[in-house]
Amino acid sequence: MKVDSILANRIYESRKIMGVTQEVLAEKLGITPQSVSRWENGQSRPDVDMLPKLAAVFGTTIDALFGYHSENLKINSYAEKCKCTSNYYGSKIKKVTCEILEVLPPTQPRTILDIGCGIGEMAVFFARNGYIVSAFDIDEENLNIGKELARNVGVDVNFFCADFLKYKIESKFDIIYARDFLHHVPPQDRARIFEMIQANTNVGGLNALDACVEKSFTGETPELQSGMYFYQTAELFSYYGKNWRFEIMDEYYFDCNNCGIPHQHCIDVMLAKKISD
Repeated sequence: MKVDSILANRIYESRKIMGVTQEVLAEKLGITPQSVSRWENGQSRPDVDMLPKLAAVFGTTIDALFGYHSENLKINSYAEKCKCTSNYYGSKIKKVTCEILEVLPPTQPRTILDIGCGIGEMAVFFARNGYIVSAFDIDEENLNIGKELARNVGVDVNFFCADFLKYKIESKFDIIYARDFLHHVPPQDRARIFEMIQANTNVGGLNALDACVEKSFTGETPELQSGMYFYQTAELFSYYGKNWRFEIMDEYYFDCNNCGIPHQHCIDVMLAKKISD
């Protein structure tokens, strides 16, 4: 089955499960009912920047919309497990993305490396906005979806498969971007990883990163059983010194019911600009 057919069926089935009409779904998304009808008939597909909003409305993930099940993921398993991801990854992350466009717009050729890109929706978003994008993930299935997204919107993204704990960045980039990934890096590897990221960022370039933070009041976190290593408060920021200026230093909380265990998550988010070597 083609991805278009999978996506069309998922949108139709999800809308029926919600018990809403095409008109109601269109109103929630700020589009026309005709657009929803075309999606469900496979005559067109949502723009890439509409996918997070669509997933949020259905209470699912972009992966699931394309029929991809996260239990097969080697690293990027968090988004499918945590059904409330739209509270953060579907909306808050956009603020950081928009800040990148504002702080370092592609008024000249700008290169981006997207680390742990998952299905590549953000890599495609950046490419659509004029950046030169390379993106990698450990999972080939993720990358196949990303390549399909790129083909369907007519942009070029250099997708490749790599394990970041073993991968060595060998060229410099204007922007290094990593979301929903750094909390999969064991504590003993973090200093090396951040040193490599910073060394391969051009002066005047940006690092846009986030990480889950351990808090005593957020409750039991089942994700700690599945290859996640939470950061301490402000630890993410502590890896950056006098050669960097923070454009964003922020913290977000959201509710989660992963595995039927109600709890909260705390996410530290940063956008830092390299001002000197």
